[in-house]
Amino acid sequence: MKLIGMLDSPYVRRVAISAKRLGIALEHESVSVFRHFQHFQSINPVVKAPTLVLDDGSVLMDSTLIIDYLETLAGPGNSLMPTEPGQRLRSLQLIGLALAACEKSVQIYYERTLRPTEIQHAPWVERVSGQLLAAYEALEQALAKQPLPTDGSLDQAGITVAVAWTFTNLLVADQVQGKAFPQISAFTGYAEGLEAFVSTPVE
Repeated sequence: MKLIGMLDSPYVRRVAISAKRLGIALEHESVSVFRHFQHFQSINPVVKAPTLVLDDGSVLMDSTLIIDYLETLAGPGNSLMPTEPGQRLRSLQLIGLALAACEKSVQIYYERTLRPTEIQHAPWVERVSGQLLAAYEALEQALAKQPLPTDGSLDQAGITVAVAWTFTNLLVADQVQGKAFPQISAFTGYAEGLEAFVSTPVE
């Protein structure tokens, strides 16, 4: 199977790291939705990263759906998600907040880099910035109540939170600098030191 997309995308990176934690080998092809649009289009006409190309040529997209499929391949007992309902709910909440933070980081970055300065809409940026901070504030509060484990284990919530925080600090660091997110920052530092992260660096 082949994973298509750049590792500077948090969505591509979370799939790549998840696959490693599940013990599933993926060939990775770094294809940019911007610089290599036509090539990407030849693989997936929707041009959405990440894209997973299966051995039979089938195409699957969206990081959450791809991870769901990889978990099916990994089989029972190898999931990155807890099975106990309460803990599963918590993991889903953390993942949802982290993915929302990724989405808002992307929106701010695109507004700044793709839209000409003279037509950038300040109220929109302010609104999205508020949503970004709200997501990280909720994550910080959740981790203060119940920290993610730092014992060598790494579940899907941990992967997604760490990938999101690294991504935001890479693209729109000014949005979170000077804010108090010690729990998220400390956990991300731990996760980025794990082999699955080290061997999947941001491109």
